[in-house]
Amino acid sequence: MFGKKLVQLAAMKFFMKCDDAAHICDKTQYKEAGLFDKLMLKIHLLMCKLCRGYAKRNAKLTETIKSANIKTLHPEEKQRLKTRLQQEENNRP
Repeated sequence: MFGKKLVQLAAMKFFMKCDDAAHICDKTQYKEAGLFDKLMLKIHLLMCKLCRGYAKRNAKLTETIKSANIKTLHPEEKQRLKTRLQQEENNRP
């Protein structure tokens, strides 16, 4: 009981908007969030069911993307394709 009250008091003092929490959640996904931001997000997630759902979906998306094994063009191939498209566009009547 005391722990929950403490969390509620901390949340009231440092409560963030859901938009800010979503932004920090996104930053956390890309390992760009600082320690304080992560702490504030954790406090917010304890209090906000909607943001907990967003964070869970965000984590699942990250996991899905990492496991997708997507193949992309090498930078040289991209540049060749880009140059070829530009040349074709310039040669149009």
